[in-house]
Amino acid sequence: METITWNDFEKVRIHAGTILTAKVFEKARNPAYQLEVDFGPAIGIKRSSAQITRLYSPEELVGRQVVAVINFPVKQIANFFSECLVLGVVGDEQEIVLLQPDRPVKNGYRIA
Repeated sequence: METITWNDFEKVRIHAGTILTAKVFEKARNPAYQLEVDFGPAIGIKRSSAQITRLYSPEELVGRQVVAVINFPVKQIANFFSECLVLGVVGDEQEIVLLQPDRPVKNGYRIA
């Protein structure tokens, strides 16, 4: 495993946000949702493509707080531009369990 420095880690901007909308991403190669995540007034709303369809329905995602990397370059997936990476734990069967704060926090709070 390659190690990174503390300075490398500090470059990664990981923040808490709340999912505002979730819909099936029809044009994705692999099953995915298109998410809009509110990261508060300083960061705003960012969009993400998330392959989390095995364990979550769109209805149960709305209102859920998540943790995401917000400073990756924008990535085009089909006709959609993903602006952040929602983080999760990948299981043995490639199912993804979302990371989230264990208590409600303000949207935009930074993970450290």
